[in-house]
Amino acid sequence: MRHVELKDGADLDGFRRALRGLVALGADPDGVVWSGGAAPSLFGTAPGTGTAPLPAPLPVDAPPVPLPRPVGALIESVVCHRDPERYGLLHRLVCRVVRGERDILDHHADPLVHRLALLDKAVRRDLHKMHAFLRFREVRDPANSEDRGGERYVAWFEPDNFIVEATAPFFVERFESLVWTILTPVGSLHWDRRSLTVGPAALRPEGLDRDDRFAEGWQRYYESTFNPARVNPTAMRAEMPRKYWANLPEAAAIPGMIRGAPARVQAMIEAEAAAPRRRNPDKAVAAMARQEPATLAELNRIIRAADPLVPGATQAVLGEGPEGAAIAIVGEQPGDHEDVEGRPFVGPAGQLLSRALEEAGIERDAAYLTNAVKHFKFVARGKRRLHQSPTAGEVKHYRWWLMKELGFVRPRLVVTLGATAALALSGRSVSVLRERGPMGFGDWEGFVTVHPSYLLRLPAGEGAEQAYRDFVADLRRARGMVEWAG
Repeated sequence: MRHVELKDGADLDGFRRALRGLVALGADPDGVVWSGGAAPSLFGTAPGTGTAPLPAPLPVDAPPVPLPRPVGALIESVVCHRDPERYGLLHRLVCRVVRGERDILDHHADPLVHRLALLDKAVRRDLHKMHAFLRFREVRDPANSEDRGGERYVAWFEPDNFIVEATAPFFVERFESLVWTILTPVGSLHWDRRSLTVGPAALRPEGLDRDDRFAEGWQRYYESTFNPARVNPTAMRAEMPRKYWANLPEAAAIPGMIRGAPARVQAMIEAEAAAPRRRNPDKAVAAMARQEPATLAELNRIIRAADPLVPGATQAVLGEGPEGAAIAIVGEQPGDHEDVEGRPFVGPAGQLLSRALEEAGIERDAAYLTNAVKHFKFVARGKRRLHQSPTAGEVKHYRWWLMKELGFVRPRLVVTLGATAALALSGRSVSVLRERGPMGFGDWEGFVTVHPSYLLRLPAGEGAEQAYRDFVADLRRARGMVEWAG
């Protein structure tokens, strides 16, 4: 009998090392006992004691075991489960794969496969619950004065399984700009905006139940999205079990919202007859067309005075550049920086565009720069305003302005940056990466290429560098089209 001892919790690395050694030795799963931490031997004698001879130690340099990708993904998931038999079940699965059953996961009725699938489902559900029901509370830590005056966020959660490390990438990506700590009975995480630290199990800290602006925000958001016409307490408890309510600030509002649902539904029915019709982009365009501006300056005055179709924008961001410019460059919509300054392409994407134009031999001041949508559309995330792509209806609403604008500028070539700008000019969905290059836009010759923000989202490396070189080559090619036509 061979005894394999792993760390408590989800010891994926330890399991992989042990598995490689067991497979190299051809160990029978029935002759292996798995345990975590300092758990005693199932036979009452700890490894290394007693008179029974010990098996040879596992080889430390055993080669990796080649497994189908779905099997590897299943192992990563099931290792996070609390079931003490999980390692033995996975060892048995791997042995069958090594012996030739590489499509074993396709046999859903197989008892081993069925049991592992249930463990995998439980872990994935636990991950979903932690993603959905973990709530941060703001605390002040004077010791961290460099972090926005000691601003820090702490959350407490009680997962069913050992999933804390598996959730780390989700929370780092979602709350990258904050300093936060997640505490659970099975482990902890700390993020300082630069690096992630995995820590030991923790106890629920005192003071997390007090009200703060984060809790108030969650409650207001929940109340604003609650639909009284579709209230179903049974379904609510199934999706949001009561065990999570103690950590959810919005849970305090649930009883009152359920009690008031019938009255709210009746009020909605009575108000429906008097509700104003939704704004129709076609009618808005027709109303604009009746104004018929005679100059670009007059058109800009109309744009400034118009209500934004997307609420929240500070101001309309107008085009910039000379009338009669040989090249007009059309982006998607203003970003946060553009909305504040009131000028197009002044944020990070605009700075990248300026650099690429210079390398392509195009003077930025000699080109006309504008956007298909004139107002910044965003969703608020704390103090940040995150870009939201405009809908096809919103692009249609602003298209009249764009066409009039280009009519006054009279460029010889229109370069569209990204799919939204190409949609506005062509009137159809355009796959930029497949159709990049020359394209006719009615009265104008056009050229389709990527938006600089796409390049900023690419991970650093040779792929991003090549994408930037391709973007510069597109702009250089567009410049050549203008010179040839001129």
